[in-house]
Amino acid sequence: MTSESKTTPIANYHGSESVLELRDVSICYSGNPAVQNVSLNIFKYNVTSIIGPSGCGKSTLLRSLNRMNDFIADVTIEGSIKFDGVELTGKEIDPVLLRRRVGMVFQKPNPFPKSIYKNIAWGPGINGYEGSMDDLVEHSLVQAALWDEVKDRLQDSALSLSGGQQQRLCIARALAMAPDVLLMDEPCSALDPISTSRIEDLIFALKSKYTIVIVTHNMQQAARISDYTAFMESGKLVEFDITNQIFTNPTEKRTEEYVTGRFG
Repeated sequence: MTSESKTTPIANYHGSESVLELRDVSICYSGNPAVQNVSLNIFKYNVTSIIGPSGCGKSTLLRSLNRMNDFIADVTIEGSIKFDGVELTGKEIDPVLLRRRVGMVFQKPNPFPKSIYKNIAWGPGINGYEGSMDDLVEHSLVQAALWDEVKDRLQDSALSLSGGQQQRLCIARALAMAPDVLLMDEPCSALDPISTSRIEDLIFALKSKYTIVIVTHNMQQAARISDYTAFMESGKLVEFDITNQIFTNPTEKRTEEYVTGRFG
C-alpha cells in the first residue's frame, strides 16, 4: 500500500485537519538522493513521529518542513510541501517568517550564551514584541515545565543549567515565538532517562496547543508519545499510519521487522 493511499483514510476516519501536506517530496544533496517521493499529511494538534534506521532521511525530511535545508549547499527539493494550504518551497515565501510559525528544537541543547531570561526574550524582542516581556518569559517557561526550577535565577547563564533543563529552555525559547508547529530532531538523544521522561511528558502536554513532529531513534518513545508514526528506510516512506497500527499491526513486512527489532 502506498503512502498516499494510507494518508487519505486516516484523514477521513479521524476528521483531522492537515497542517502540512507533503506530496512526492524528493530531496538531494549534490545530486545524491536523501529523500525519495515521500507523501504524507501532518495533522493539527497531534504528535507525529518519524522513525527509521540511521541515514534513512528522517532529519532531512524534518528540516524541509521549515526550510532549514536552505542553509545547506547544493540541496534540491522536488515535489510539494504545503503549510496551511500554501506552497512553502516557493521563492515568494519568506523562510524567516515561516520559521516563526514552524519552530525547531535540535538534537543537542543549544542555548544562547546569555541569561535564562534573555534566551527567551531575545527572539520576540528583535521581532518587535510589544507585550509584557516578563509575562512572556514566564508563560514560555511555564509551558516548558521549567518555570519552578529557574524562576529565582532568571539572570543566571543558561549554560549553568543541566542538559535536560537546557533542552526545556530551548523548547521554551521556541514557544516564545508562538509557533503553530514545533519540529523536534532527536530532542532526547543526549539526555538521561529522567530528563527524557520530562521531555516526553512535556510533548504530551503541548500537543493540545501545538502540532508536533518528532524524529526519534527510540521506538518505545515513538510508541509512547505519538499519535501517528512514519517509518522510513533508505530515503523512502515505507508506511505511515496511526501509531498503534504501526506497532501492533503494520501493513508492510519491513515495518514489522523494524519495530520488532529484527534490523536497524
